[in-house]
Amino acid sequence: MWREGYRLAYVLVALWTVAVLLLVSDRRSPASRRLAAVCFFGGAGALASLLDSDIIPKLTNGSWASWPDEMERVLYALQAVSSVSSYYGVPYGFVLFALAYRPVSLTTGLRKAMPWLLLLPIAGCLLFTPFYTETYPVTFRIVVWWAVPYLLGGTVLVLTKRPPYRGFDRIHAIVCLAVLPPVLFFMVLNYILPSLGYLRMYVYNTWIVVLGFGIFLIGLFSYGFMGVRLAIERKRIDSTLRAVTSGTAILNHAIKNDVGKMRLFGDKIKAYAEATNQMELLEDIRTVLAASEHIREMISRVHHRTEDLSIRLSAADLGALVRETVRTVGPKLHGIAVRESVTEGWHCFIDAAQVGEALQNVVVNALEAMENGGELGVRLFETKREWRVEISDNGRGMDKEQAARALEPFHTTKAQTGLNFGLGLPYAYHVMRKHGGQLLLRSSPGIGTTVCLAFPKRAVRAERRETAEKAERGNIGG
Repeated sequence: MWREGYRLAYVLVALWTVAVLLLVSDRRSPASRRLAAVCFFGGAGALASLLDSDIIPKLTNGSWASWPDEMERVLYALQAVSSVSSYYGVPYGFVLFALAYRPVSLTTGLRKAMPWLLLLPIAGCLLFTPFYTETYPVTFRIVVWWAVPYLLGGTVLVLTKRPPYRGFDRIHAIVCLAVLPPVLFFMVLNYILPSLGYLRMYVYNTWIVVLGFGIFLIGLFSYGFMGVRLAIERKRIDSTLRAVTSGTAILNHAIKNDVGKMRLFGDKIKAYAEATNQMELLEDIRTVLAASEHIREMISRVHHRTEDLSIRLSAADLGALVRETVRTVGPKLHGIAVRESVTEGWHCFIDAAQVGEALQNVVVNALEAMENGGELGVRLFETKREWRVEISDNGRGMDKEQAARALEPFHTTKAQTGLNFGLGLPYAYHVMRKHGGQLLLRSSPGIGTTVCLAFPKRAVRAERRETAEKAERGNIGG
């Protein structure tokens, strides 16, 4: 008897541990919150079984028989609540998780109403079916008609999700292997078989939960699971970035002095170019002056005490910002062609200075990866929920280990010239985090690297604005 109790206790601890990790890692993610709810309700079922098979019998018949009757009544009530919440909560939480993990096209009103509509069968069962008993915690022959469609429909949604990048295929596969087998076994053992008269089959769930938890642990320490490993990496990277930014205050005064000299002599050169009608020189010096102003602005935006980057949001044309970034790196395009596809007229509330700096870091990295020439791809496009800027190159690429460390401050695959600090991608990552977005990366040796900056539409309040004239775009060659 106690051996079964140990298994149930393991299932309880395993499921609630996963729930806590999911909530702690990314509580803002609807998919993580809802999968955590599924794990919590599953653990509640294990708690009910543990109370029924071990704790309450020990209390009434064993060495704990001297405990007051009130304790037994409290534990029995806890058993009833845990059991009913598990039977109703797992299918409900799972179908909501599936809708968040693999969104479907719904109107805004229907999307908001969906959680309430999915509650209607549960409310009906609670109101119009018999109350809990140890033999029949729910009316299986009725519950099976909505619980099974919830679980099967959610499974289909999860299986049909298409990860946006190749590197996410393995994470998706781990989620499927860790989540779907326990859910389907739960469906068969807790709903289908009991509705046919085979009761207490839930005791066989323990083995498949053990398997799912093992896959979860393997995924957690290899490719990640629902953002958990990513959250751990983010905390480490953020800590290192704070250490990096703490030293910038020492350099501020010297940099501002040099920037002042740049502007002083730049203005003189600008006046000379205007007086002698040297338009090419005038355009070049304007770029230099704009760069000096950008440096001054970036320095002023570093919080000395918080050791953080301040974000100042304002409406900006993201497409124009992308095109301007490509234009400023024109002198470096020796033997490199640019394939540019930028959607025009979309304005977002972003920090244009910080995003521009992040874009430039990514573009320069791409150019430096193509020592012998190649093609730089620049795309700005929308998905259902995001605006994405994709920078790709067909340079030397990175292997799995290098790609995994690409966001680590001070890690660089470039030649050690003394000017490559390994802070470009970490800085871009930090900027995207500040905007509520993310930086995605995929790379293969000999094929190249693609970096995607994903801006959630809701976070940056993207809106379409008609432009007076079409901005120039096309191929830029060196």
